[in-house]
Amino acid sequence: MKIINKFFVIFLLTGLVACGSNNQESTQSEEISAEVAEQLPKVNTQKVYLREVDQNYEFTATVEPVVKNNINPTTPGRIRQIFVEVGDKVTKGQRLAQMDAVNLNNLETQIANYKRIYKRVSELYEVGGASQQELDNTKLQLTVAETNLKNLQENTLLKSPINGIVASRNYDNGDMYNGQLPILTVMQINPVILRINVSEMFFSKVKVGMPVEIKLDVYEGEIFNGKISLVYPTIEERTRTFGVEVTLNNKNAKVRPGMFARVNINFGVIDRIVVPDQAIIKQAGSGTRYVYTIVDGKAHYKPVELGKRMGAEYELISGIDNGAEVVISGQSKLADGLAVEVIQ
Repeated sequence: MKIINKFFVIFLLTGLVACGSNNQESTQSEEISAEVAEQLPKVNTQKVYLREVDQNYEFTATVEPVVKNNINPTTPGRIRQIFVEVGDKVTKGQRLAQMDAVNLNNLETQIANYKRIYKRVSELYEVGGASQQELDNTKLQLTVAETNLKNLQENTLLKSPINGIVASRNYDNGDMYNGQLPILTVMQINPVILRINVSEMFFSKVKVGMPVEIKLDVYEGEIFNGKISLVYPTIEERTRTFGVEVTLNNKNAKVRPGMFARVNINFGVIDRIVVPDQAIIKQAGSGTRYVYTIVDGKAHYKPVELGKRMGAEYELISGIDNGAEVVISGQSKLADGLAVEVIQ
């Protein structure tokens, strides 16, 4: 019996020692797991979904005249009189300025003389006193002079080629026109045009005749209605945009060239992923934007293409799927494929 009791005591002590050892190993394992968990980056996330987004886009432009004409002669000369002032409305064919007429008067005298010569040579030709060549040369001389006279008349008495408004005057009566600046500038401002650059993603959607809304900073709260009148046929490689011209009726001349304008084009409604703005990160040294998504406890780097900003959110054109879980805080310690701890 004593021998059995000894073996029992030994067995009991061995069991107690083994149990204590297992408990210690379990405690150490739990401590290591807790330490690893504490080292994982902690992030906040939000699931994002498709949503209907109005495709209203605003483009900035400067109002321009539909036609702009610089009024000046082809050669330098003395300005005898300017008949209009800046701001005057003018009509097509109206006299605007008178240049020195000395050359014009001289040429008119020469033409009168050429006509007498031609008449005399014609009479001689009829009776055989002049050759065909002499008659032709005299006729050519008169024709050239008359052509020069017409050109000189146009450059002596300057007229408006359009209905419009005088936008600038750079000389006074008696000044010598030197060719550096036009004497006057006349603009046709009904209608006016606005040139905008539109992203290539809308190239197939922009059509001539589409209505647009126009706002002018000078007329706060007022909306003007215009139409797309021209779509440029090519994409600019550097900016990935194409040109569009908008025409605005300006019968009352309320809108003036040089005004700053905002053109709004409505492309309808489309389903887009919408994400909080704090999820978007700009990659240093480039224009790339990206987000981190969480899948199976790991972060994944996802470049995205942004649409328009809507308050505290961004429309995404591409980059992530519907229902994705995106990181909205804690991104600074993340890398692609890194395990994370999601906290709410």
